[in-house]
Amino acid sequence: MAAGDIIRDLLDRDPFEPFRILTSRGESFTIRDPHAIALLKSELFIAHPDSDRWTFVPRLHVAAVDKLRNGRPRRKRRR
Repeated sequence: MAAGDIIRDLLDRDPFEPFRILTSRGESFTIRDPHAIALLKSELFIAHPDSDRWTFVPRLHVAAVDKLRNGRPRRKRRR
């Protein structure tokens, strides 16, 4: 399955689950809002949260897509 198809599937999930995109250049982009990314024909448009910055990432440079845990980390249960 191509990276674009995987990202599209993750964006279409309800409820949305955050994920991270890793590139062949070693960059990492965390997507916590489905409106922060747009899938273009040959690249991804990623808007950076709380800023006026954005990044274009060629689809060929997407090395991995990892799902992130949603919510707070679990606390250890007391005995």
